[in-house]
Formats: sequence, C-alpha cells, structure tokens
Amino acid sequence: MSSTITETVDVEVPVTTAYDQWTQFESFPEFMEGVEEVRQLDATHTHWVTRFGGVGREFDATITEQHPDERVAWHSDSGPDHAGVITFHRLADTRTRVTAQMEIDPDGFAENVADKLGILDRRVQGDLQRFKRFIEERGQATGSWRGEVPPPVG
Repeated sequence: MSSTITETVDVEVPVTTAYDQWTQFESFPEFMEGVEEVRQLDATHTHWVTRFGGVGREFDATITEQHPDERVAWHSDSGPDHAGVITFHRLADTRTRVTAQMEIDPDGFAENVADKLGILDRRVQGDLQRFKRFIEERGQATGSWRGEVPPPVG
C-alpha cells in the first residue's frame, strides 16, 4: 500500500539557484537524512545508497522529466518502490517555493511502521528544511545541469 507525501519549503534564493542546486544529486547526503551516497550515472540515471532504521539499501532511479527552473521527476528502478516530483515556483526575485510530492510504497517492517507513524513525512520536511539552510548559507549552487528531459510518451 503506497502513501503520498507532499511537503513545501520557501527558500531565500532565486529560482535558478534553488533548481541548479537540486540538480546536484551527489550533494544530497549533505542535507538528506539517511542518504549516504548518490552517484549520477548519466543524464537520467542515479544510484543511491541509503540507511533507514539501521537497514542499508541500494537502488537505482531514473529521472523521467526535467525542465530547468520548473521540475525534476523520477521513479525508482530497483529497491523500495517510489516516485515523485520536485517543483520550483518563483515567489519573488530572491524567493522560491520548493515542493516535494512523492508516492512511496514502504518496503520492510521499519519503513511500514515509519510510514504509519508519519515519520516519513517528517523526514521529507526535515530534508527540505536542511536544503533551505544549505542553499541559503551558500547563496549559490555547487553546480548545475540545465538539460531538458521530456516527459514519457504515452
């Protein structure tokens, strides 16, 4: 049984800065709890190493859609079944709303208990808050990838 998580944070940087930082997937361990490593394999594939409740997992994910300054969508290819989209909304020249919407099918006892107790929602909100601190303290992105990934056809 899957769950939908939607969380939002406003960051005090331009939309391009927030988006550019989010495309630096290998920096995710610096602000995402439980993410030990992300490797960008090519323009649309990543490999993740995570730890949750003492359980380590590795999985691959595919970026299914990406539009600069607007959105990044993905789905898992292996491991726990999940998919989602991160959207970026310009609120002002130096203020951006970042929204994470994810569909997660918890895998294993620890993930199912965490889902039922709302821990997964709080983890996503915590990750967004840490992203806010990370990008606001830096004031600029660690890099960028401005390529387009069109949505799947059909």
